[in-house]
Amino acid sequence: MEQIDPDVPPSGTGCVECDATGGWWFHLRRCAACGHVGCCDSSPSQHASAHAAATGHRVVQSFEPGEDWAWDYVDERYARGVRLAPPTEHPADQPAPGPAGRVPTDWQRLLH
Repeated sequence: MEQIDPDVPPSGTGCVECDATGGWWFHLRRCAACGHVGCCDSSPSQHASAHAAATGHRVVQSFEPGEDWAWDYVDERYARGVRLAPPTEHPADQPAPGPAGRVPTDWQRLLH
């Protein structure tokens, strides 16, 4: 599929925008085109889908431990055969929601 670069590493271990602003996330998604790590659509800020809309990068892969699925925002379906450079998940000791110390006590009420 177009727009998948199997050699680009992830941008980091957490959502780029949430880390920059002191925010928090529920789960993480990694852009298959450029490696941008953003928060999922259940997260308060929905940075992964905002990145896709702003850049036209249509495919993300879960950046959660034990998950290997990918999503195509344009076709609104799961994408098959997406293999990206490691690491393919955030560190196992990083909690979800995360990061530690920035998640409010009422986080479940704040999900989409």
